[in-house]
Amino acid sequence: MVAKIIQDDLTPFKQVEVDPITLDIVENALRNARNEMDAVLFRTAMSPGIREQHDAFPMIANQEGKMVVGQFGSFLYGFMQGYDGSIEDGDIFITNDPYSCAGAVSHLNDWLMIMPIFHEGRLVSWAAMFGHMTDVGGKVPGSLPTDAKMIYEEGMVIPPTKIFRRGKLAEEILNIMLHNCRVPEWNKSDFYAIIAALRLAERRVRENIERFGVNTYISAMWDMLERNKTAMRAIIQMIIPETPSYFEDWIDDDGQGKGPYKIACTLQRRGEIAYFDFTGSDPQSLSSINFLLNEEMFKMFFGAFTINLFDPQILFNDGFYDLVDVHIPDGCILKPKKPAALSCRTHLLGRIFDLMGGLLGQGAPDALNAAGFSDSPHFMYSGYKENGEWYQLFQIGFGGVPGRPAGDGPDGHSMWPAFTNVPNEFLEAYFPLRIREYATIADSGGAGLHRGGNGITIAYEMLNAGEISIHDDRWLTYPWGVNGGEPGMRSTKRLARADGTEEPIPSKCDRVAVLPGDILYFSTWGGGGWGDPLQRDPALVLADVERGLVTINGAKRYGVVIKNGAVNGEATAKLRNDIAAKRGKIQMFDRGFGSIEELKRRCKAETAFDAPVNPTSERVMQVSG
Repeated sequence: MVAKIIQDDLTPFKQVEVDPITLDIVENALRNARNEMDAVLFRTAMSPGIREQHDAFPMIANQEGKMVVGQFGSFLYGFMQGYDGSIEDGDIFITNDPYSCAGAVSHLNDWLMIMPIFHEGRLVSWAAMFGHMTDVGGKVPGSLPTDAKMIYEEGMVIPPTKIFRRGKLAEEILNIMLHNCRVPEWNKSDFYAIIAALRLAERRVRENIERFGVNTYISAMWDMLERNKTAMRAIIQMIIPETPSYFEDWIDDDGQGKGPYKIACTLQRRGEIAYFDFTGSDPQSLSSINFLLNEEMFKMFFGAFTINLFDPQILFNDGFYDLVDVHIPDGCILKPKKPAALSCRTHLLGRIFDLMGGLLGQGAPDALNAAGFSDSPHFMYSGYKENGEWYQLFQIGFGGVPGRPAGDGPDGHSMWPAFTNVPNEFLEAYFPLRIREYATIADSGGAGLHRGGNGITIAYEMLNAGEISIHDDRWLTYPWGVNGGEPGMRSTKRLARADGTEEPIPSKCDRVAVLPGDILYFSTWGGGGWGDPLQRDPALVLADVERGLVTINGAKRYGVVIKNGAVNGEATAKLRNDIAAKRGKIQMFDRGFGSIEELKRRCKAETAFDAPVNPTSERVMQVSG
């Protein structure tokens, strides 16, 4: 299927030379337009995940659909493959179906909206944005069931659909969509907020064209893409050797007692091309942890990771995509076959970043990152208030960012840099909750020359009877340390009942009944440490102790002895010598275990849960029609 673009004027654009000053003005104008899209959305959306936590991603692309400014890469390639109708001035499209757009979005909660931008009868740009809707129907509140076996259990599936036709809203289609959601007023507000953001982008594009002329605008975008490609070509040559490197990591379980699930990748450079091969990854799961990883999306992940690590001043866009080749085997957990469930793909999406860190660092160990908060854990709470009103919360958790060559990992941070925390005051004002504790977990970050960031614990006291759902990971495997750094601490969940009993809660579960007075202790994991902890300045360790980030006992992991509020120099020197003599050769990676089987043998004693059983190679039967 190939979409047909209707243009009144088919005159090709002229490629013109754009002087550096004009190029910078156009670039910054588009950057600002992208930021304005965010501002419009956050001020008018109603879902806390969008309004407060900023789980939405805008972009502006050139006329061929290549993202020029944005954060999550271009969605246009997958959309154009999945839509076979006409595209005209005034049209806006919507989809949330990963299988209909080649994974341009990766689960049903993400409503993707796309708008072509025309000028005098010619297509000049695209604007697009997706946002995470709190609910899109399905078998559980929040539409993220851990026990789904098919995508149809996860909510309403919207194929690529023209929701505005030449400027006119298809109201009946929108009403059907809203009729299938538990909080339709939120979805409606979020829908119109995204539309407003797209139209703002359209105005800013046309203002640029009016100021500089259409050929200069088009040429400037191509120059911006070429700038990115030139910079990325140099980075690839610098950090990726021609000799293949291999790395693997795991998702701990699928919420149904099976796991861990391995993702594996081999990386090498072939000339100027970075080649990623995911052969060796486990087959797709029967549960909903599968991640339909679009190859173009992975290129975006790779670009965002390397640019932020090596040269954050580079404008991130799609210009470098020709320099990356990706192979993902059909039917593996990263390319499941329809109708496999996808709602809980967040764990694999995040773990891809740890995988890239482990791969890229082998070619440049000094630039190697430890494993960090490679997830966006979810807490969901829903039910009826005493007045009969339905309430429903979706919240993203934060954890420890890994230790890095540049310094310590931040404590209690999000996986995505743009995400922000939901203020406790907001939660307590709009939901039947009381936040009893919100604190970093001392010693949860891995020890290292640069300390891994600490995870956080939030104590949610329920004020209403209802149900909770939890989606998290790293309860079994550890976020690994590098270059001598130690692993970070695992995640835990604990429910203290109002009747005085307590119970551990799995990291992936739905429909957990709660009563007023029950308190959930939601603790996330820390980041791995970077570099030899025995080389860390004792004064920094003391400062961490004084700030409550490291305990006095935890300081001994750095070989630092603290007595009476000060570093004991003589005892510290002795302890460091003793540790160095016993530990042997420093390894590039410290996973905290020797093998998965060893880890499973330790599982019950260390976590209070039975070890997950090995996943099978069974696959959900394909359906047609």
